[in-house]
Amino acid sequence: MRRVDMYFDYECPHCKRGFEDLLDILEELGDKNDLHMVWRPCEAHPRPENHPPHTDLAIQGYFLALSENIDIMAYHRRMFDAVHTDRIDVEDPETLAEYLDPVLPKEKLLPVLEEGVYRQAQERNNRLAYEENEVWYLPAFRLDGKKLDAEGGKGVTREDLKAFLDPDA
Repeated sequence: MRRVDMYFDYECPHCKRGFEDLLDILEELGDKNDLHMVWRPCEAHPRPENHPPHTDLAIQGYFLALSENIDIMAYHRRMFDAVHTDRIDVEDPETLAEYLDPVLPKEKLLPVLEEGVYRQAQERNNRLAYEENEVWYLPAFRLDGKKLDAEGGKGVTREDLKAFLDPDA
């Protein structure tokens, strides 16, 4: 199995498109899909940058979803919809927990967000992206020592992503 790390932010429209393209490509690869995905949500504009919406709470929710063995793909889809389709206030713990309740029970999520249980994990993912992996734009992918980073304001093309992931390319 080859390991692919995807760095992304739920608020990033290029990340949403990259996520959707990635899922399509993985399906297209069929039997050639020997990829193990490692999801690395991080903030495109971490606090204190004045660039809302800040998705630090959503990323903390991701870590709870992992620990609870929640369907992580359903979580990702719900979060992308929260920001890009339904445009909820993802910076408000109550609103976010209510919105995510169909995939992650509100009674588990809300106290975790209010207490900052996964804040350090969320901040660690930011450091992993920007300091350790030199990510400058999202989405960004890492595979076997290779890098595929978005171009500022453009994201990653589907064609480039497929060529990056396909072992026969």
